[in-house]
Amino acid sequence: MSIDKPLVTIFETYGSGAPVVGPAVAEALGVPWISQAYSSEDLEAAEGRGAEEETFLGRMLATLGRTAASADVGVFSGQLEMLDAEDAVRELRAHVAEGGVVLGRNATVILADEPRALHVKLDGPLEQRIARGAEGAGIDLAHAKARQAREDSARAAMSQRLFNWDPRYPDHFDLVINTGLVSLPMAVQLILAAYRLKTETDF
Repeated sequence: MSIDKPLVTIFETYGSGAPVVGPAVAEALGVPWISQAYSSEDLEAAEGRGAEEETFLGRMLATLGRTAASADVGVFSGQLEMLDAEDAVRELRAHVAEGGVVLGRNATVILADEPRALHVKLDGPLEQRIARGAEGAGIDLAHAKARQAREDSARAAMSQRLFNWDPRYPDHFDLVINTGLVSLPMAVQLILAAYRLKTETDF
């Protein structure tokens, strides 16, 4: 059954302003704001686990998804990833049953079949994104730069591995906004205008 309440998905490269833009869009549409499943701190914790997994992505999936204890029942890693993806789909659809503005969570492809959903990507110049990320998190530029390198790579890798899509390309988005040139308040208004045009509704 299609969702008949306002629905916007947002994917952002690190520091592109989604934590400011997303809640403002949600408030204007009268729907919940649903943030990332995994925070910057979560990803840092995954990276710091050690070398017991052969790749950072492997460590991250082990930390953030199903644990190695699942292997006790004889389930292979590929099957575990499939189950993780199925769980993500069920969880997301439950979250947006009454509409919502969703950041990340592979919502762009999971909800691609929803005719009333608007799919948005926020991006911008690298140095500006790092500076915004540092200011927003209250961290120094070196810390923000490390987060940017980790997150832009890791979030794309998780999307590719679990849902076979690459959010670094614009193929799945209705609207791409450069928040290096467009202010965050204007980005909110652009998203709302695009939502009105796509769904032919007012609010």
